[in-house]
Amino acid sequence: MRKVVGESLESLSGYSLVEAPVPEPGPGQVRLRITDCGLGYVDALVALGRYQVKPPLPHTPGQEVAGLVDALGEGVAGLAPGDRVMATVAGGFADFALTPAVACVRLPANMTSGQAAGFRINHLTALHGLEHRAALRPGETLLVLGAAGGVGTAAVQVGRILGARVLACASTPEKRAFAAACGADETLDAEGEGWRDRLKALCGGKGPDVIFDPVCGPLFEPAFRSLAWGGRHLVVGFAGGPIPALPANLPLMKGASLTGVDVRQFLLFEGPRAAQTLDRLLAWVAEGRLSPPEGRRFALEDYGAALEFALSGQGLGKTLVGAGE
Repeated sequence: MRKVVGESLESLSGYSLVEAPVPEPGPGQVRLRITDCGLGYVDALVALGRYQVKPPLPHTPGQEVAGLVDALGEGVAGLAPGDRVMATVAGGFADFALTPAVACVRLPANMTSGQAAGFRINHLTALHGLEHRAALRPGETLLVLGAAGGVGTAAVQVGRILGARVLACASTPEKRAFAAACGADETLDAEGEGWRDRLKALCGGKGPDVIFDPVCGPLFEPAFRSLAWGGRHLVVGFAGGPIPALPANLPLMKGASLTGVDVRQFLLFEGPRAAQTLDRLLAWVAEGRLSPPEGRRFALEDYGAALEFALSGQGLGKTLVGAGE
């Protein structure tokens, strides 16, 4: 089988596509034939050694995949070869990978492999953040920053399902059109000058009730200052670069809260609730209420271009690596 292996994290030149033995599943494991691997901004940072936590070497990028069950290890029940699943793996840039059977979730019949490979982390983040952390209510106004990225589009879609009026902020006309196609009621540019006035106009003279912010870039403080009374600003990530600061008097003056959303710790500390949340999201997919977009797909041999693209901020939705179904 083919597999991308990095012996160094210094640059893309440290990676190569190699032939490797097809792995055999051990007790409780499943071997997957990977059809798509989701690739986000953080995955690319990790692969190129730019994340705060460095992976051990050799490193194969990718952790969120969709594919077909190919073989079962001893003691595995409830799955069969040929089942379409999403799963987390250690090294999704490969033709095959092993994963614990408990990490596999069957796909709804109407969900594509490309949709599934970018679904779990992004949509769990969106629903956990908006419902559990922000207590978003029907009729409230939600502002999504970075609204054309993988987690941003998830927040746009989930916010609509939860009954919010959704404003999508993105940096280019193409990204704003993409966010609108994902369900945003209104779109807004990301240019700093006059931005708060344009946002206020879209909010009918007040401000958003909830801000979903995976960027935390130059608009971080202006956005917080624009919150309506009792507003909630969700800190989801730092795709905007340097981590910004906020004067401590602003939450007091706005009666507002600044709240972190970390899906990995949600999975770690609230596993049963996270599983229920994922089941709910997949039920929405099965019912036709939620149709995640597919991002741009790269072939496995084009892994370098895929990593560069994921880092560029040009993508619409979550980038995919793989041949698809």
